[in-house]
Amino acid sequence: MKPILRQITSTPQSSFLVRKDVGDSMLNNWHYHPEIELLYIKKSSGTWLIGDHIGHYKNGDIVLIGPNLPHCFRHQYSHLINNGKVVGESICIKFIPAIFGSSFLNMPEIKTIKNILTTCQCGLQLTGKTKINLPASIEKMLVASPGKKLIYLLSILEEIAECKEYISLSSTGFMQTHDNNRDKIKLIFEYTFMHYNEKITLNQVALLLNMTTQSFCRYFKNKTNKTYIQFLMEVRIGYACKLLVEDEKNVSEVCYACGYNNMSHFNYQFKTITKKTPLKYKGDYLKMQTVG
Repeated sequence: MKPILRQITSTPQSSFLVRKDVGDSMLNNWHYHPEIELLYIKKSSGTWLIGDHIGHYKNGDIVLIGPNLPHCFRHQYSHLINNGKVVGESICIKFIPAIFGSSFLNMPEIKTIKNILTTCQCGLQLTGKTKINLPASIEKMLVASPGKKLIYLLSILEEIAECKEYISLSSTGFMQTHDNNRDKIKLIFEYTFMHYNEKITLNQVALLLNMTTQSFCRYFKNKTNKTYIQFLMEVRIGYACKLLVEDEKNVSEVCYACGYNNMSHFNYQFKTITKKTPLKYKGDYLKMQTVG
């Protein structure tokens, strides 16, 4: 199923959105939007799809979703009906990074905030003290003046960036995310996104940077904290997840479309990344689409 594009418009009073949703107003489908979204689940539980990640959420969970990353939240029915104490509640903040302006984001004092705007592209689930501390500021944004809202937003982003208490959710390969900096890693990323469905050797990618295979492996691990082979696997499995939920291809067709020529190897790597078999992954997704 193709994700739906949602357009979020600013108002004369505010360049970004702060909204409280209660009960059935929390309902949504598989969608994406150009804004970064900070979502605080104040009172609800259910299952979320964020890129190729399927997980469960509960009261107090907070997630930061990058721009154009498809996502969907399936709330348990008891949180959607207007039934007194059990009705659910969430607070949603959506903003385009461009509202800060390039000059502002290039200031040295804003470096950590700029980094988190890039890091969240695959979706981040907040943990630890950050998850405990942020709800108070998020709640205050609902009633704050426009200027105070912006100050709170910057403060929240800085705390997320400084504390680094979060878990990355979707795999790198699900979104063709490109860094604006034209550096060596961007070249490798682009080459991989273009040729992931072909046979790729370490020697091939090393030659792109005029490196030996050994030097390239050290360089890539140092820059990304993972091996190139691991990255390539994430890209291929990320695209496989996308094909399974958005296309009519069967598992065998997806396997070969993503650069694998061996079904057992594909199944093994798919389960390594997603903790599910391809059939189980697709089945769980389809089941969630028919619930609620």
